[in-house]
Amino acid sequence: MSKFVFAYHGGGMPESPEEGERIMAAWSAWFETLGAAVVDGGNPTGDSRTVGSDGAVAQGAGANPVSGYSLIEAADIDAAVAHAKGCPILDAGGSVEVAEALEM
Repeated sequence: MSKFVFAYHGGGMPESPEEGERIMAAWSAWFETLGAAVVDGGNPTGDSRTVGSDGAVAQGAGANPVSGYSLIEAADIDAAVAHAKGCPILDAGGSVEVAEALEM
């Protein structure tokens, strides 16, 4: 099995406690469908900086900032992509970037 990073882009913070509960229930249900494939459920991300090759530091993360991440195991990238298609962030207009975490 290979490991894959799910980098979440977009979405947003809930506007009410009720919406927050609904969103968390959707994420919990999705993670349950993934079962043992989940290595690290991850977290949302917050404030960020981008460090350039020249050492310059810019506020933020560019045009499509990461809003969270998870780490899963799957047989191959196609299986990982199939898992990502059920992600609740898609319902919020966000996206999931799927990248293999290479062993070094």
